[in-house]
Amino acid sequence: MSNSHPLRPFTAVGEIDHVHILSEHIGALLIGEEYGDVTFVVEKKRFPAHRVILAARCQYFRALLYGGMRESQPEAEIPLQDTTAEAFTMLLKYIYTGRATLTDEKEEVLLDFLSLAHKYGFPELEDSTSEYLCTILNIQNVCMTFDVASLYSLPKLTCMCCMFMDRNAQEVLSSEGFLSLSKTALLNIVLRDSFAAPEKDIFLALLNWCKHNSKENHAEIMQAVRLPLMSLTELLNVVRPSGLLSPDAILDAIKVRSESRDMDLNYRGMLIPEENIATMKYGAQVVKGELKSALLDGDTQNYDLDHGFSRHPIDDDCRSGIEIKLGQPSIINHIRILLWDRDSRSYSYFIEVSMDELDWVRVIDHSQYLCRSWQKLYFPARVCRYIRIVGTHNTVNKIFHIVAFECMFTNKTFTLEKGLIVPMENVATIADCASVIEGVSRSRNALLNGDTKNYDWDSGYTCHQLGSGAIVVQLAQPYMIGSIRLLLWDCDDRSYSYYVEVSTNQQQWTMVADRTKVSCKSWQSVTFERQPASFIRIVGTHNTANEVFHCVHFECPEQQSSQKEENSEESGTGDTSLAGQQLDSHALRAPSGSSLPSSPGSNSRSPNRQHQ
Repeated sequence: MSNSHPLRPFTAVGEIDHVHILSEHIGALLIGEEYGDVTFVVEKKRFPAHRVILAARCQYFRALLYGGMRESQPEAEIPLQDTTAEAFTMLLKYIYTGRATLTDEKEEVLLDFLSLAHKYGFPELEDSTSEYLCTILNIQNVCMTFDVASLYSLPKLTCMCCMFMDRNAQEVLSSEGFLSLSKTALLNIVLRDSFAAPEKDIFLALLNWCKHNSKENHAEIMQAVRLPLMSLTELLNVVRPSGLLSPDAILDAIKVRSESRDMDLNYRGMLIPEENIATMKYGAQVVKGELKSALLDGDTQNYDLDHGFSRHPIDDDCRSGIEIKLGQPSIINHIRILLWDRDSRSYSYFIEVSMDELDWVRVIDHSQYLCRSWQKLYFPARVCRYIRIVGTHNTVNKIFHIVAFECMFTNKTFTLEKGLIVPMENVATIADCASVIEGVSRSRNALLNGDTKNYDWDSGYTCHQLGSGAIVVQLAQPYMIGSIRLLLWDCDDRSYSYYVEVSTNQQQWTMVADRTKVSCKSWQSVTFERQPASFIRIVGTHNTANEVFHCVHFECPEQQSSQKEENSEESGTGDTSLAGQQLDSHALRAPSGSSLPSSPGSNSRSPNRQHQ
């Protein structure tokens, strides 16, 4: 018989798979009462079943039916409470066949079915049902779904319900399902910063809930209302007549509102994780700055000296700036901006956020640092409506240029120190817009391309003449750096000496490593007290072979190597096994770069020779 028979799934030659037939035959036992030895009664409806099948599929039923209790007696009838006949029918079908059809059932039945899956210990069924419920959430069912998800600690379904309610907060407040929420579920919803309905609407919805649930503690419920966010008129004409809050509570709210900074109030805001909300889709717009239309168009490729950016003049009092108004108050902790980078210029700037355009809080201050290209900025989460970027310096002229702007809330873990990111991953990469601004190489940014294998006498390294110049790496933005790692050229037995300095502005430099009196080979690990750095300068002071300092790879902070690389910080020596491997291939020929002082193969020691 052909292996393509419609009743037989495709299997490998020599394998027989008739599981679908087995499922059909066992499922057929549900139709009649043949061989049944136990009966369940749900809502006065009898469900004959088979102990051995139930016990094989479910530990709960195994303990119930074979545990020596009354239910283990032959032909026992077992009444089940707290479920419906429809949901139990679905569960029995799943137990006997491994299948369940969810699409034709009402939400109430599906939630009962989910409860049974949880109660009787079917985690796969619980997950699958939860995933389906996530796809059918709407205003009418989200509250009761959230109640069940919270009760059974179903994280994915709970999260999806919260996200749905956050984005439809006002509609949820006026839904019938809101009145049926348990007190615990209700408080979990309205206490969220991201449940961003007007506070007056939240108060009125809680007032209705209290009337509908008169036995609950109303004082505890009303504590969830953020009274200082309500206007004086709302406090006096809406809250006070309800009688649910004392005059002192209302007066305290008025005092907090009048004495606090606006940005210190506990605002609510829209939360859309991992998605840029500075877009027309979410109603964002540029309200201040020149050439406004370019900033939020999403084009990060087509820009030059004449178009594709927004700008503002840099003045001493920092009154100018580029301001973005978000579609609604939003929770953000991550901003990305692309500074104009078609040449080597750098900028300084700061970023502030506000709810009312009057009270501004500075979340990023790079006014004392030189920055270029993409800026990946993190800060403690804030609710804001307005974002202002103010340029304070441009190394070329008095205009501040931004090509693109993005903002969002991210769940990515980050560490801040003195307002700067403490990076865990290497940020001295081309992908992170780092660049080599001083030093000689046959290929641009060879020092930062991550290639620690393909280098020889002719290529794959960056160098400078001893006694003049240096190798300087500029990071895209300032970071808190406490370590770096270098690979010195090691295709023979030479050794180097060097020192390392860091700076934030290329004017003041701090030495973080002095290995001028140490013979150093191959991999170098340098650790130091963590400090702000935008520039790292590596200055070679000695080479036992010639008058040029050669570096193959640079990273900061230091990353764990995937291969075993010995590195002694005391002696400065490193693993030279790579040199031994490469010497074999070069020992039979003269170094092709011997005429170039920048080549490791050059033995010229004249300081007057220039790099090529």
